[in-house]
Amino acid sequence: MSDSDLISATSQAYVATPLPRVQTFKRAASTSFNDSLDASLVSRKRMKEDDNQQDSDGHAEDVVAVAGNTLLADQLAQELQCGCCSELVYRPVIVAPCQHFFCGSCCVLWIRNGGTNCPACRGLSSSVTPFRPMQTVLDVLLRAAPHKTRSERERQQADEIYTGTSMRLPAPREMSPEPDINPSDYVRPCPNCLPGNPYGWRCPQPIVDPDVDPEHAWPLEDGTPPGHALCGNCETLLALPSPLTTKCDFCQVSFCGIGVQGRCIAAPIISQQPHGLSDVGDLIQSSAVYECFNSNTVEVEIMLDYLTAQRITPRHIYREIVTRIQAQPRAFLPLIESELFVDVHALPAGTDPDPHAPRNRICRQCAAEVFLYGLRDWFLRERQKGFLEESVLNKKDCVDGAECSRQRDLG
Repeated sequence: MSDSDLISATSQAYVATPLPRVQTFKRAASTSFNDSLDASLVSRKRMKEDDNQQDSDGHAEDVVAVAGNTLLADQLAQELQCGCCSELVYRPVIVAPCQHFFCGSCCVLWIRNGGTNCPACRGLSSSVTPFRPMQTVLDVLLRAAPHKTRSERERQQADEIYTGTSMRLPAPREMSPEPDINPSDYVRPCPNCLPGNPYGWRCPQPIVDPDVDPEHAWPLEDGTPPGHALCGNCETLLALPSPLTTKCDFCQVSFCGIGVQGRCIAAPIISQQPHGLSDVGDLIQSSAVYECFNSNTVEVEIMLDYLTAQRITPRHIYREIVTRIQAQPRAFLPLIESELFVDVHALPAGTDPDPHAPRNRICRQCAAEVFLYGLRDWFLRERQKGFLEESVLNKKDCVDGAECSRQRDLG
């Protein structure tokens, strides 16, 4: 075999023989390495999620805080509602001794409308004072929740009614006894008709007791028995000639002097007490006082503050009014001619025998009419004494006086 043939055969054999697989020395990552890598990735993911969660929690905490503050303001405003108007209390006052609180203006209106006790519990109360600690709480609440502030119009109206001073609830008025309503068809004897009565005087025309002698009793349908009348205060039957009986020279109504001490009597004019006008508190709740000033509430409030500061009682004013009227040439005659004392009582009045006759005795109801008749002119004279504040003394009065057409215009 030639050399060329040998080479050719060797080449073919080399090509035909498959090459052995070459082993590589690159190894896969270990299990512990993969675990640590996965843990690292998870840790990073968790850190990112935690950051996102913290941001979300922070925002949620802010939302919760705002919601909590709103809820707190709502709950506090609910607790600070006025017991009269059921709104957030404005310029609060506290009633003693029950400690209930109200808007100052609501309490003033309650007194003006006849309230003599606490508007909430109806308990007997003595005084009403500004509630300053609560005002401090209100100021803090309204700074945090300004939307709860009362409207400007409401505040303005309230300020016109309540000036911020202490007040006193007027004492309950003494109730007159129930009228002596006769259940039968006959008139009952008067206190002086009965023999041996404790008043030391026997009626010369005694009324027969229907329980003893019904045949000679006086029927109700026949009117008032002779020599008798009904008391202008307690409306019980009285004997006209009785030493205890007195007659008002203004309304011509008689009073028994027995039923209610100090009320069933026509007293001397200067010493009588005007009915229902014992103190300044009675003036506050009397609508007739405001009518005297043609509903000029500003002037009435100035007068009431002046009376409180000077400690002037309605009885003192009444006496000065009576003294001035008596000093006039015609005295009480203009009041009588104007029929001021007509229909003062529910009972029919007697006939005035002489309108020009001097007047000596007056009942409580007629005394109140005299008081209201002269109250406004009294205060105009009182203003000239110079005891009022300078701002009030310098206040210009309308040239039309009581006939002013704008003083009723609240706008």
